[in-house]
Amino acid sequence: MSQIALPLTLPGGGEAIVGGDSLQPVFAALQASAGWPYRTAVLSGPARSGKSLMARWFADSGAGVAVDDADRADEVELFHRWNRAQGEGQALLLTARQPVGAGWTVALPDLASRLGAALQLVIAPPDDALLRALLGEQARRRGLMLGEAVLDWLVPRIERSHAATEDMASTLDRLSLERKVPVTLALAREVLGGRVEGPGPWQPRLL
Repeated sequence: MSQIALPLTLPGGGEAIVGGDSLQPVFAALQASAGWPYRTAVLSGPARSGKSLMARWFADSGAGVAVDDADRADEVELFHRWNRAQGEGQALLLTARQPVGAGWTVALPDLASRLGAALQLVIAPPDDALLRALLGEQARRRGLMLGEAVLDWLVPRIERSHAATEDMASTLDRLSLERKVPVTLALAREVLGGRVEGPGPWQPRLL
């Protein structure tokens, strides 16, 4: 697992784009925008998966222009934006919750045909290695110490989503501050709902 060092500085944050094997094709494509069909790509993925951060890096790096949450934009305005990018010879990156034609339905025929021909980049659910890196990055942003034992315990059990890592780090941070205690395995177990270890899958504690 590696933390991709992209030249992006966000105001007041120091946020980093965390990447791993599953995201390498996405990162590679973002750095090769000259080869996109019609120099247009749609980057889709679930909430809090880093789409906006990647779009900001893409635009700030000078690789092209980006439209975040394009699936919520006015379609006529988006069509004009596509035409403008074509006329100026700029690569255009759009972010959306779902790919065109696989959840994102475009009603305007001219726009639908153009976006349907664009490169579709999809952020997949994180694997164990990426989950661990995401938990570490979320903890780093909060100044929270997560020991290796806590990470070893959390990674196989946490929901496989970017949002879950953010929620977990936020909750652990809040409880640690409220109770004035470090993050321990006991606290991690409590946050996951009082689950108990046993043979087979983890099950809720029966009271």
